[in-house]
Amino acid sequence: MKEGDVFENRFVVNELIFDGFRNAFRDENPLHTNDSFAKSKGFESAVMYGNILNGFLSYLIGECLPVKNVIIHSQTIKYSLPVYLNDTVLLSAKLTGVFESVNSFEFKYTFTNVKNQNIASGKFQIGLI
Repeated sequence: MKEGDVFENRFVVNELIFDGFRNAFRDENPLHTNDSFAKSKGFESAVMYGNILNGFLSYLIGECLPVKNVIIHSQTIKYSLPVYLNDTVLLSAKLTGVFESVNSFEFKYTFTNVKNQNIASGKFQIGLI
């Protein structure tokens, strides 16, 4: 991997993913589970759990990078727009720093929707193990 490399993957936030997160973590917040409640707060419908995006980020790191012997050192995420059931999101991660002396790599990433609007963004740093 070299600085400037970009890695991308598309994901659909489908019912299987939503139900898996909900069942695994027992998060019953009505913003995520009740369309009427979410609409009363100004949203189109129930908002998907933000940490579903972290799962997609984990998949990109573990399965889409050309190296498999990595560990996440740190990551940040800033949410800009809600994600709804069956939305398609594009995750794009750009390698912005290579630190050979400590075998680590820094990436900046964005999640965008089909309208090319920023849904979330952040940074992550991984190390070779």
